Amino acid sequence: MLMLIVSEVSEAMEADRRAHYSDWADRLPPFMDNITDDKFKKVFIEEVKNTFEDELADTVIRILDLAYSRNIDLEWHIKQKMRYNSMREHMHGKKY
Repeated sequence: MLMLIVSEVSEAMEADRRAHYSDWADRLPPFMDNITDDKFKKVFIEEVKNTFEDELADTVIRILDLAYSRNIDLEWHIKQKMRYNSMREHMHGKKY
C-alpha cells in the first residue's frame, strides 16, 4: 500500500514536470454536478485526468485507504502534528 502511495506521488511529480495542471477548478464544479455520467466522464478525461491535481487526489485517496485499513484516526494525528509543528523553530534550523 505504501508503494502505491509512492507511485501516485511519482505520477504527480511527472504531471508537474510537464506542467499538466487542471485549470478547470473554478469552472467545472457546478457544471460537473449537473451533467450525465457519460458527459462527466468525457469532460473528466479531457480536462482533469492525469493532471497534477488529479494525481494529488489519488495520493490522498491512497493515504486515507491505508489509514482506514490500519484503523488509524488520521484526522487526530494531523491535528497533533500541526500543533507540534506550530511550536517548532521555522525550518527547524535547516537550510531547506
